[in-house]
Formats: sequence, C-alpha cells, structure tokens
Amino acid sequence: MDFDVVIVGGGLAGASLAAALSATGLRLAVIERAPPVVPREEWDSRIYSLTPASIAFLEEIGAWQGIESGRVASIREMRVHGDSGHSRLDFSAYESGLLQLAATAESSRLQRSLWQDIERRRNVTLLCPAVPSRLRCEEDSVEIELEDGRALSAKLAVGSDGADSWVRRAAAIELRGRNYGQLGVVANFACALEHRNIAYQWFRRDGVLAYLPLPGRRVSIVWSTPESHARELLALSPQALARRVAEAGRESLGALELLAQPAAFPLGSRFARTMVLGRIALIGDAAHVVHPLAGQGVNLGLGDAHCLAELLRDARDPGDRMVLRRYERARAGELLALRCVTEGLFRLFHSEHRVVAQLRNFGLNLVNTSGVLKTLLARRAVAVGGSSYHKELS
Repeated sequence: MDFDVVIVGGGLAGASLAAALSATGLRLAVIERAPPVVPREEWDSRIYSLTPASIAFLEEIGAWQGIESGRVASIREMRVHGDSGHSRLDFSAYESGLLQLAATAESSRLQRSLWQDIERRRNVTLLCPAVPSRLRCEEDSVEIELEDGRALSAKLAVGSDGADSWVRRAAAIELRGRNYGQLGVVANFACALEHRNIAYQWFRRDGVLAYLPLPGRRVSIVWSTPESHARELLALSPQALARRVAEAGRESLGALELLAQPAAFPLGSRFARTMVLGRIALIGDAAHVVHPLAGQGVNLGLGDAHCLAELLRDARDPGDRMVLRRYERARAGELLALRCVTEGLFRLFHSEHRVVAQLRNFGLNLVNTSGVLKTLLARRAVAVGGSSYHKELS
C-alpha cells in the first residue's frame, strides 16, 4: 500500500494532523492499535485545558464543533498561590483583553470527535486495530510492516504514538529527560460553591495542586506529588480524599464530593534529541513530555500537528529534508521556552532553602502587581497550541 503520509498513532496529535491534512490531495494512512473508547455519561478522569490557539485549530479542522457545549467549561480567571500562604498571582481574561484564558474538555469526547471526522475522509485509510513491527528508511521512502503481514510505503512517516513511541525507538532517536519521582493524581469532584470559571493552582510543600472548572458545580483536579504521598491519597476513602483535597485547596470551593474513582500517572520530562530524522517526524508525546504544572502538554502536541500540517499543505514532497527541518525549527522556540519554565518552576518550588522560598513567593507577589507583565504572560500562554510556522518565517 502506497501513501504520501503514514501517521503511526491516532491519539489527539495524530488524529488532528490527519484531519488537518484530509483537506489536501495527500494520500493518508493512520495506524492505531485500538479505536477510541466511546464516551460515557460519567466525566472523564483525564481533562484537558485547551488554549484559545488550540481551540482555534480544532475549530478549523471541525473537531471542536463535535463536542457538546454542555461538556465544555471556559476558564476566565486563574489564581496561583505560593507556599507561604500570602503570595499570589492572578490572571484575568478580561484584564488581558481576551475572551477566555482556556477551556476544559474531556479526552474521550475530543478523541471521538476527531476520529469520527477522519473516518469520513476518502483520502484517509484507517488501519485499526494494527500494530507496526518493522521500520525501514530509504532515500525516497519509508516502509512500515505490520504484525499481520501488511506493508505500507510512504514519503513521510509521522510518529504520534505516545511517550513510549515505537516510531522513535525504531528510528533509534535518542530520548533525554528524567523522572520526577512523582505521580499526577487526577479526580473529579462536585463542589459546594460555584467555581465561577476560575482555575486554581497551589504550589505546596507536598507538590502542586490544580483545580480546573467543569460545567456546573464540578471541578477536575491534578495533584502532582511524590509517589509515597500519591499512594497515600489513592488509598483514602472517597470521603477522606474529598476532605483532603478541599483542605489542600484552602476550602476555596467549600466541601467536595468525589464523583468517580481517582487515577494516577507517573510524571517525568522527556525530549527527543531531534524531532525529524530522514523521512520521519515526531509530534506530541512521541517528541516531548513536560510536567503538567504548566498544563500545556496537549497544547504542545496540537501545536506540532498544526505546524506540520501547514508546512505539508504546500510541499511537493512531504518527506523533503528542508520541509522537515523547517518544522523542527518552527517548534524549537516554544518547546524550549516551556521546557525551561516547567523545569525552573519545579526546581524553584521544590527547594527547601529559606532564601529560595522567600524569593519565589516574593516573585509571585511582584509579578502580580505588574499589569503589563501579567498581560504579556497571559497572551504568551494562550498562544500555545498555535502554529509557529509563520512566526518562524517572519
């Protein structure tokens, strides 16, 4: 089977790339091990905070319109608290001249909307369930063999198959990074008080706790915390966990009630040595994994897909070396900036040195008094997930 582009991995990044390229004349294939789960009435444990740039991209490819409005919540304000009890940094969409800072949506509904879109496209071949087993790179093509014996040839292979990417390993692309020795505990709660579309984040001695608003009196939380503390939280009864989370959030939303079983995932920082090699390109978690304290992991992946799609639309050869190098250069600045921010915040708020503690809390209050600086930070954050292709050309 011959294609122009083969995308290995039909998650959010891979499916959005396929949807973006489906309007072109390119022949596309998506290899995925299993179809997305059918969304249930219960709220997902995995909730994404999507920037306006990511939402604009999803609207452009028709995926955002496929999500029921009653399952989406706008974030209009964000309140960040330091660990001193007196330091704080507030962001407001209104004060920054924005309609919203972000919006929350469930992973399964977003994935299902993307999948339904590419299922309808004539120039997209979905190979699912399918498992790749062999990758061979030639000068003018890439060949991928599947476990069932089928073989695919393409001008470009895109690895969007997650943090444990088969494509990245098969191409022998080095991975750099480290484990944080933490788990991200996620859960959804009903809250006694209205959240008023405000997101909260507390930098605590036992990790970073974030509240993300959901429709109605509901919130989704992510508590990034050392493994021992995470396992302690997971072992609590629903009532005890709700009390612990409410207390850690300074009772900002009153009493909480757990809506579903909590879950946890390991935290680390991972960056591929290169995002392109020969006729191979990496996007999403296959190329980079960042700490969730910045809440930008999914937005980075969508930004990768957006940028690569724009470059491939006008390319005579999707696997051309110069096209792929332009993609890597266009993404380098945003990835480096977010990597530095997340790593810097992690180190800053995990230091127990008294002077460092004073400086970090003083810094939050100092920034909070500067309307100009806060506006710049807010506008920079909401742009994550957009294509940086045009910025790279200018």
